[in-house]
Amino acid sequence: MIDIIERKFVKIKICLAGDVQVGKTSLIGRYVHDVFGDKYLSTIGTKVTRKQIRLEYPKRETEVKMEAMIWDIMGQKNFRKLFSEKYFNGANGIIGVCNLTDEESLKSLYEWIYTARRFAGDVPVLILANKNDLIEEIKLSPDVLQKTASDLGSSYLFTSAKTGENVSQAFLTMGKEIVKIQLGLD
Repeated sequence: MIDIIERKFVKIKICLAGDVQVGKTSLIGRYVHDVFGDKYLSTIGTKVTRKQIRLEYPKRETEVKMEAMIWDIMGQKNFRKLFSEKYFNGANGIIGVCNLTDEESLKSLYEWIYTARRFAGDVPVLILANKNDLIEEIKLSPDVLQKTASDLGSSYLFTSAKTGENVSQAFLTMGKEIVKIQLGLD
């Protein structure tokens, strides 16, 4: 335990972006409630979930408490234009999600991230290569993911909403990137 001298509080908005059935809603469910359901339920419109995140910066003797508003939008392409401005406006970070068993979902991230940045500005982006538990069905290689992430000025993580692999790490990584920009903390 560190001696905390300074406490800071920030509110942040994180938007998940990606095609239908990549696992955006399941990732949020795993992170916020630590649950996973095998039954697919399509997101209708937009859903906002709140999560408190606490980060410690021992070298600075600082603790940051964040209230993260995590936005989930329907992934159908024909609705992207209808919701984009309201959905991405004011976002502090974008998590782009692709399905490792669907090559098209990775290609679509270019348009999702471009659209997000058009309304949110130059905010941090993190790519999540989801459904890493489906080992026999994976179609995307690390090289392809690295190239896409590099093209989008991002890093990437392999995740599984089902097993929980790297899910908390993904949201903490995004939170730290936002705090670095907003508060100058590393």
